Amino acid sequence: MTTRAAGSHLAVIGAGAWGTTLANLLAAKDQPVNLWVYESDLAERMVRERENDLYLPGVPLHANLHPASDMAEVARDAGIFVSVPPSHTVRSVWRQLAPLVPAGALVVSATKGIDAESLCTMSRVLQDVIPAAKHADIAALSGPTFAREVSRQIPSAVVAAASAVDVAEEVQKLFNTPVFRVYTNTDVLGVELGGALKNVMALAAGVCDGLQFGYNARAALITRGLAEIAQLGVAMGARAQTFAGLSGMGDLVLTCTGDLSRNHTVGVQLGQGKPLDDILQGMNAVAEGVTTAGSAVALGCKYQVEMPISERIYALLNGNVTPHEAVTELMTRALKSEA
Repeated sequence: MTTRAAGSHLAVIGAGAWGTTLANLLAAKDQPVNLWVYESDLAERMVRERENDLYLPGVPLHANLHPASDMAEVARDAGIFVSVPPSHTVRSVWRQLAPLVPAGALVVSATKGIDAESLCTMSRVLQDVIPAAKHADIAALSGPTFAREVSRQIPSAVVAAASAVDVAEEVQKLFNTPVFRVYTNTDVLGVELGGALKNVMALAAGVCDGLQFGYNARAALITRGLAEIAQLGVAMGARAQTFAGLSGMGDLVLTCTGDLSRNHTVGVQLGQGKPLDDILQGMNAVAEGVTTAGSAVALGCKYQVEMPISERIYALLNGNVTPHEAVTELMTRALKSEA
């Protein structure tokens, strides 16, 4: 690991609700933070009004946080990068950013998703795009967190994952605060898969709620959803115990039950019979589960793992089944052992 300078600037890439929240959290730790904002007009408003009125309204920006839409300006003098674009844009954003990353930088992925083209997790996408000669340390940050609650300093806990323990511990120290507790893990694949695939299960839980199926159905869905995620993860080489932790079960329970979950909200409206296009047009943020569902099904095929919930959600998103048909297909599958 290359040691980062103590006073090194931080660059947060992506100014959605989560990116802005993490940038604010780091800035409040007396760190100078540059925040890259895709929308130039939003960047100007954030500088002028000291608020992200589009994705995180009502939350004041810390004085140490400096929004800008110029990528070179944001990356200048930065030794630590936090990557938070939507998953479907991570590869394209980092193709532009990679030449600006100094040798020995620390790059922390905080995006939850699967690259549809390569079926890679986000940290693997970063490894693909950032030249190996730069010797960048790449880590992941994941866990049960709603941006709105973290921004209000409501106690939360997450996991910093890196293949090297010292890198994971560096990320832990970077983000940890009295109300934002960070644990470490070396199972990067398991941590990222849990964070990505739970969004698909949150869609399914939302569909159950939209159909007004009650608590029994939701509990069964969450439990079997966790089993589905863990079975795929283990087949891909992740550790089973990771999925019982914050980035697995913790994040799954949060997104399947919390009213602030975008994926759960989309699922509820699908269960109520609303067309997907109409639902998405009414949102200014990304529901990652919509794009991850296809990747989950593709990974299941690749690793020969049954993914019944993901398959029905993918079929529902593509208009091939109705919500009632999807549930009926799940409930009438061949009987089997829970193990």
